[in-house]
Amino acid sequence: MDKQKYAEIVKKNSPKSPDLKNCVWAFLIGGFICAAGEGLCELYGFLGFGKKDAGTLCSVTLIFIGVFLTAIHVYEKIAKRAGAGTLVPITGFSNAMSSPAIEFKSEGFIPGVGAKLFNVAGPIIVYGTAASVLYGGAVYLWGLFY
Repeated sequence: MDKQKYAEIVKKNSPKSPDLKNCVWAFLIGGFICAAGEGLCELYGFLGFGKKDAGTLCSVTLIFIGVFLTAIHVYEKIAKRAGAGTLVPITGFSNAMSSPAIEFKSEGFIPGVGAKLFNVAGPIIVYGTAASVLYGGAVYLWGLFY
């Protein structure tokens, strides 16, 4: 069986994805997370923290909430419905970091948590750092010549 015929069979027998509905859920849940973050920043500002400190506290709070919801197995239920709406905000990163650590805690602190902590987020950190170094180098070189 050739690839094209196989692809046609797969397409014919695969369930149709409700793209519009998925996009709406991602928008609503992602928007809610972002609005909650803005609300936290405003709350911390109201409590007397400066803009920079309020932003830092907001990030830490959202990370904590993401890890907490992951630990009690609620985040995965929300993510199943919202998809990228939960992946893109900082809560998605905290979920990606904490999920493997929580899952493998029974294997011990070093071989379980320590070894699995960066399974998902490790490549993101590595490639993000490499991309920022390349971008910084390009901006620096651009500044030398222009």
